[in-house]
Amino acid sequence: MDGRGRLAVEQREAEWRRITVTFFPMAIAALSLVTSIYNGYLNNRFVDLIENNVARLEYMRTCKEIIDAYFQVKVRAGALSGQGDASRRGGPALTTPRDQFGAAEAVARFGALGTYLANLRDEKTRERYTQLTWALEKIVADAPATAPAELPKHFQKADGEFGSLNDDCVRSAKSKRM
Repeated sequence: MDGRGRLAVEQREAEWRRITVTFFPMAIAALSLVTSIYNGYLNNRFVDLIENNVARLEYMRTCKEIIDAYFQVKVRAGALSGQGDASRRGGPALTTPRDQFGAAEAVARFGALGTYLANLRDEKTRERYTQLTWALEKIVADAPATAPAELPKHFQKADGEFGSLNDDCVRSAKSKRM
């Protein structure tokens, strides 16, 4: 190889080094940028997943709590009915304002949980929870004057409506986006 050939090879190598030194860091920076953008996308997806799962679990927990509240109303109404029945049979009046307040408090808790669930749904669901709460208030108010054997008849319509709302609650919680 003569001097000119060698010079041409050295010039090409120098040009290649210059191009490599210039563009290699730019390629690394571009790959780093793409990786950073993808990482941001994955982080956003992860945050969305966690937020939606927390919302779904909160809704399910509230469904569980409203079931408990409904059955607390039934138990307290049953206690008021039994106490009223003993009083009607000539026994001492066992129904106290504290018992009546406890039953009213159970209805209020049911109403509050129903309102919370209805706020996450449509107007029709809100109306259904409101109507059921009013029906429970009436049942509890009438419980001391209702014979224990008659109380299930008073709860019959409320039980059907509650069952329907409970099915809707669970279905809605399960359908929440994850």
